[in-house]
Amino acid sequence: MSKLKTVIVGTNHAGIAAANTLLDNYPDQEVVMIDRNTNLSYLGCGTALWVGRQIESYENLFYTNKEAFEAKGAKIYMETTVERIDFDKKVVYCKKHDGTELTESYDKLILATGSAPINPDIPGRELKNVEFLKLFQDGQTVDAAMAKAEVKTVAVIGAGYIGVEIAEAAKRRGKNVLLFDAAERCLPNYYDQWFTDDMDKVLADNGIELHYNELAKEYKGSEQVETLVTDKGEYAVDLVINAIGFRPNNGLGKDHLELFANGAYLVDLHQQTSDPDVYAVGDCSTIFSNAVQQTTYIALATNAVRSGIVAAHNVGGTALESIGVQGSNGISIFGYHMVSTGLTVQESEKLGLKVKHTEFEDLQKPGFMKENNSVKIRIVYEEESRRIVGAQMASYEDISMGIHMFSLAIEEKVTIDKLKLLDIFFLPHFNQPYNYITMAALSAE
Repeated sequence: MSKLKTVIVGTNHAGIAAANTLLDNYPDQEVVMIDRNTNLSYLGCGTALWVGRQIESYENLFYTNKEAFEAKGAKIYMETTVERIDFDKKVVYCKKHDGTELTESYDKLILATGSAPINPDIPGRELKNVEFLKLFQDGQTVDAAMAKAEVKTVAVIGAGYIGVEIAEAAKRRGKNVLLFDAAERCLPNYYDQWFTDDMDKVLADNGIELHYNELAKEYKGSEQVETLVTDKGEYAVDLVINAIGFRPNNGLGKDHLELFANGAYLVDLHQQTSDPDVYAVGDCSTIFSNAVQQTTYIALATNAVRSGIVAAHNVGGTALESIGVQGSNGISIFGYHMVSTGLTVQESEKLGLKVKHTEFEDLQKPGFMKENNSVKIRIVYEEESRRIVGAQMASYEDISMGIHMFSLAIEEKVTIDKLKLLDIFFLPHFNQPYNYITMAALSAE
């Protein structure tokens, strides 16, 4: 019996999850993996930890390698660029780094091409020391720049997760750090202002100079960047790190496959595109939001892994639907932890959802406990149905596990009223007898 052939384009989190699922569960599958990079499986979320010397080296940020897939029977091409795909003939046309051309036919195709950094057409962007953070090689370049004594002032453009994290890393390396964003605060896509005001204070208290409502307009310098020009002033800088955001990498299929509003490949709950023989996973594809109850775009590594698993099972012959996601996420800066899932109040209003919210702030543990910190929580719920659609939490305590409960609550359409008398245990080592989750729920209108 001849094997069915699946070609996977892209071998980071989504592509790796798809390949492992096929190789581990479907012996009738011939798997071909193609990637233009020199490496695979890099955990980009650890770049700031490494650059900021919170971990000693980058080696453990790679969790697998080419040899592991070859041992499972996959054919894998690294440093190989897919130049085009003939979707009618089901052929992938590639070029290796040495110029050699090759083709691979397929029965099924999984696109795991990820995302690319947004690179605005700003004068001077070709200067040296104007960098991005996406690939392992980008991290190496930024790390090498940070090691130079002459690099004293670092400008970070973009106060999302990557921008805030690399700003902390640069400060930990002893640099003067300026953080810019066109928005009025940091992390606006994940947290309401009640939370981001605290994070902004954490950043400022640790010596990071905040420049919000300020738009980068030009980079000046002879060979390398020397000045950042914004709509509000000019700043002497030695290194610029762009962390503005990402766009779906849709170049291979944008003229053949149906696209979402932002250019991502539009997929169903099986990760299947408008071409029944083509699946798309990870940052290049859409995903279903249980909070909004509709298709959306949420680029997170955890979502990428789940989508790769779902696509592979369907390709392998097991009908499997995605259960949707909540977009759960977290950040820890100078020891201050913030976690969220689902929608904020601000995002809900943008989407036209009528929501209410309840919030509470208290000590994590009883006041007599010596090691203690304040905790903030906000729960967002739909006004009419009263189903929970989002939650945010913050503290110097590790309160991260609590957000998983809210993620499940959103998935299962739990109402705020159901949460009011939830059985939450009490022990002074962990929490208060009137738990902040309970108190927030009881405070709801």
